[in-house]
Amino acid sequence: MRALTYQGKRNVSVETVPDPEITEPDDVIVRVTTSGICGSDLHLYEVLGPFLGQGDILGHEPMGVVEEVGPEVAGLSAGDRVVVPFNVSCGTCWMCGQGLQSQCETTQVREYGTGAALFGYSKMYGQVPGGQAEFMRVPFGNHLPVKVPDGPPDERFVYLSDVLPTAWQAVAYADVPQGGSVTVLGLGPIGDMATRIAQHQGAELVIGVDLVPE
Repeated sequence: MRALTYQGKRNVSVETVPDPEITEPDDVIVRVTTSGICGSDLHLYEVLGPFLGQGDILGHEPMGVVEEVGPEVAGLSAGDRVVVPFNVSCGTCWMCGQGLQSQCETTQVREYGTGAALFGYSKMYGQVPGGQAEFMRVPFGNHLPVKVPDGPPDERFVYLSDVLPTAWQAVAYADVPQGGSVTVLGLGPIGDMATRIAQHQGAELVIGVDLVPE
């Protein structure tokens, strides 16, 4: 398959790499149909380069169609449409049970003292092959992939992978009261989504600020 790979500082390229395979009984193979580019990818492009290996597959905002499932996957089958979250979480440990999937005890990278493993994001976060590829292996197939309906285009769902939950948590931290006001500084994808979520959650006045007029 073809995939976007890290080749050195400020050097990424699309290369031919081996197709992913089922290695655990609850794995899922997903044919990627859309994969976003995140501001966090620029961290890999710049300062986190020493924690990447040549050929690492990047990307952590993917969605696609299930191609194959392991023998212990019960809730998904080939042809199902799914969004793949940024973090790799088992769904069954104590932390996952508390809704703290980003601190999953099963995939925590204790060597570096970080949280749960992340798709396409360096040795510090498990060095799990990412989603800027034609196919990807998704572990914990009974818990991790988010099944979405057929019909609407990918752009209606792909933000569930990273942008929407990140912005949602930011608004939650702000604890804006019903009818209150909030200012969002920076209107990139996260900021833009935060303004929408703040309105959705009942803020009366939402002010967006950005240096770019558009």
